[in-house]
Amino acid sequence: MEDHFVGRGPGAAGVPAAERIGPVPYESEPADGAVWAAAWELLLPTATAPPRQRGRVLQEALRDAVRSGRLVAGTRLPSGRALAADLGVSRGLVTEAYEQLTAEGYLRSRRGAGTWVGGTVRGAVPAAAGPAPQESAPDVDFTPGTPDLSLFPRAAWSAAHRRAVSRLPHRALGYPDPRGLPELRGEIARLLTRRRGVVADPGRVVVCSGVAQAMTLLGFTLHGAGQRTVAVEEPGSPDHRALFAAAGLEAVPLPLDGEGPDPAALAASGARTAVLTPSHQFPTGTAVSAARRSALLRWARAVDGLIVEDDYDGDFRYDRAPVGALQGLDPDRVAYTGSVSKSLAPGLRLGWLVVPARLLDGVTARKRLLDLGNPVLDQALLADLVARGDYDRQLRRCQRAYRERRDALTAALAVHCPGAVVTGIAAGLHAIVALPARCGPEAAFLGRARRAGLGLRPLADYEWAGRRGPAAGRDGRVRLVLGYAHLTPSEIARGVALLGGLGTV
Repeated sequence: MEDHFVGRGPGAAGVPAAERIGPVPYESEPADGAVWAAAWELLLPTATAPPRQRGRVLQEALRDAVRSGRLVAGTRLPSGRALAADLGVSRGLVTEAYEQLTAEGYLRSRRGAGTWVGGTVRGAVPAAAGPAPQESAPDVDFTPGTPDLSLFPRAAWSAAHRRAVSRLPHRALGYPDPRGLPELRGEIARLLTRRRGVVADPGRVVVCSGVAQAMTLLGFTLHGAGQRTVAVEEPGSPDHRALFAAAGLEAVPLPLDGEGPDPAALAASGARTAVLTPSHQFPTGTAVSAARRSALLRWARAVDGLIVEDDYDGDFRYDRAPVGALQGLDPDRVAYTGSVSKSLAPGLRLGWLVVPARLLDGVTARKRLLDLGNPVLDQALLADLVARGDYDRQLRRCQRAYRERRDALTAALAVHCPGAVVTGIAAGLHAIVALPARCGPEAAFLGRARRAGLGLRPLADYEWAGRRGPAAGRDGRVRLVLGYAHLTPSEIARGVALLGGLGTV
């Protein structure tokens, strides 16, 4: 339905105001009149806007008319005097709008020839029909990698925010040291030395947007130094391969055995950098043995190489004290990285990288180029939490909760999935579960799980593309990577009960 209004109206000269309705084309512009009339309704809000806002409303309406294609390139606009009279606004307001949009490239004008729609603007590409409909969320989702976000210490974080805002000096709000706030780097160094046995000089700590950015920084630095390959655990995190590939490094598979990465395969790969998760391998859940640690460090020294240690959940060991970080054995050959993603929340995007001295300048330069450093206030908050002991209390709280949930998982498996075997050390946020052979074949089993409302990831999902075999091993067992940290004990019990029923269908 077309909006009509009383006014001077396009092409209405000589007609009494009470008898004129618009829009109609300007008589002086017959070629463009129809186009202008089609766009006219977009300008109507200008007449009813508060006086102080009319200029802004008119400019926005004209921009939208050009972007949307209602005013096409080459369309001649009415004179400023005519449009001002039609809208009931001042001529100066229209003139200013025309001049502003001409400066921005939406319009073009020539003295004595009028104002026209320019040809620079291209409308947005029409949106696709929309994403394909997604499957409904699983009733119980065992997908690994997510902590319990309800454990986030909101009260402590809020209190730290107030303290940080009141104490942070004005100069700290300027462009930061790309390595991070000195106070936070000092607290991280002390924390890692105390809890993980890391050799951490604050000057070699770089605050990052999580482990992902730490890997990216190292990848660009190594590429700049001439390296083109990096060895990555197989099976392992697909993110490691993707992050280094984005930096121009080709990932080569590093197979594992019962003690960890195979040193002979590493030497044969030709790579001088290896990305490892030695304290709790992801996803197999094993810990690298002491003898294998020594062998890996001998390799790094022999090839003048580097080990990148991703200590993604090293604080969470449930049957004994956590094994110290590999970096503590040779800080010149191991770059150490971790984050608060599992202990606080991944959405904070706060992590750290402890860099060997020879890589520090390169990593710092690339951090500066990427983002000029992490937000200062967030860094000050984390420094406050660590300094006051709140972060240690949070780690203990998470460890109690996650140990309880792992115990709930193993207990439920014993009841509902007799014959299932849990492998890997008692640590972290996930477990490897080998189901009885009767549950296979894999594809059929996973299909039944989806229909039952279970979110499951088989171990095969973490094998390399092109090298994937079935999730079932030689013994016919389907092997699953079950994340439990984000589930309550009752949810775990319900999910495992559903899981147990799938093997008999």
